[in-house]
Amino acid sequence: MFKKILIANRGEIALRIICACKELGIRTVAIYSEADRNSLHVRFADEAICIGPPQLSQSYLNIPAVISAAEIANVDAIHPGYGLLAENANFAEVCETCNIKFIGPPPEVMRLMGEKEKARAAMKKAGVPILPGSEGILGSDAEAMEWAEQVGFPVIIKASAGGGGRGMRIVRSKEELPALFKAASSEAAAAFGNGDLYMEKYVENPRHIEFQVLADQHGNVVSLGERECSIQRRHQKLLEESPSTQVTPELRAEIGGILSKTLSGIGYMNAGTIEFLMDRERKLYFIEMNTRIQVEHPVTEMVTDVDLVKSQIMIAADARLQDVLQGPVVSRGHAIECRINAEHPEKFTPSAGKITVFNPPGGTGVRIDTAAYAEGVIPPYYDSLIAKLIVRGKDRPEAISRMQRALGMFVVEGIHTTIPLHRRILAAPEFLVGNTDTGFIERFLAASKELAAQAKS
Repeated sequence: MFKKILIANRGEIALRIICACKELGIRTVAIYSEADRNSLHVRFADEAICIGPPQLSQSYLNIPAVISAAEIANVDAIHPGYGLLAENANFAEVCETCNIKFIGPPPEVMRLMGEKEKARAAMKKAGVPILPGSEGILGSDAEAMEWAEQVGFPVIIKASAGGGGRGMRIVRSKEELPALFKAASSEAAAAFGNGDLYMEKYVENPRHIEFQVLADQHGNVVSLGERECSIQRRHQKLLEESPSTQVTPELRAEIGGILSKTLSGIGYMNAGTIEFLMDRERKLYFIEMNTRIQVEHPVTEMVTDVDLVKSQIMIAADARLQDVLQGPVVSRGHAIECRINAEHPEKFTPSAGKITVFNPPGGTGVRIDTAAYAEGVIPPYYDSLIAKLIVRGKDRPEAISRMQRALGMFVVEGIHTTIPLHRRILAAPEFLVGNTDTGFIERFLAASKELAAQAKS
């Protein structure tokens, strides 16, 4: 087992990794920017090293600075968390060159899965269902037009190297394709340094289902079931739950088996998430793979009792899955996660500043992952996520009731948060009956505005 791990991240995920390391008896090294000097991950790590000013490019994304900190602290391994450098194959390669274990998959597998069109091709070859679309990168808007007419409108253009909704455009007619193609390519180039695009058939209001996997260094892969992530705004997830109300035990077993065989075949290792769209006939189509721990990993942890971060560390230290899991994975009950962001709940504008009051909820079946605290400052430089509120119940109705109670007891003052939005979502009739898809939030917000307008009149 490792003796000391550097955490190449910040906020709640850095604190989450510190917790896992402490339980494994591993010392931790936090890195931080000048804006995060008073952060909890700095306080609770065994060592902490400032690596630069607040700007991401000069601190958390500065690979030489991160590696220098690792070498100064004499660490055995680096855990990247999610975001930032987590899916940067070059960073993983540099770690290997410096004889520091990167807690994640091999660089070559990260590159394969990180370039979405290559990932599509690999999954298609392995028999994983994918959406109809272009074969390879689109060379021009003229080529995109040919594929769109072959696939049939509407289509969606996506950045090959990216995620999070950037470099992505829905095209509903041939007239709008050239402009949207140019806009998507420009956005992808600015966000990821790569303007390559590919195309898929666009499925109207699908469900977004993702499967969590763990793979060791000996070819063993296990699926830990799925998460329903359909409640999104601008392709950013707001609420996740497990299991999905639409995935049958037979479908779960079928997809889990296919993924285990596929990922073992490409040499995948560590934690990973395979994302699918589900159409109205409950057919799943592969869209991408995330080669890291996910923001929403606690949802799976709550229903399986598998500590995914500790599993990542043990696998990186060459443990076999049978020793990591110590028995078959069994899912029990239902879990829901609400992402609490420092944003205005209606305008969705960022809300940086000092937290004057912070009262997180507790009680049976309630978990909160956060690095926020009273008198702590939310800086304007980073992602707006400040907490993840997760609950577990014996079934979905109990989980919903428990989340409603927990949200009502979650008090944050001094900044705006999305807590009021989540409370409204949890009370929405569509959500209560499980009628959710990726168009849910747009319908929900439109209905809310209409009701507000009627109330004023």
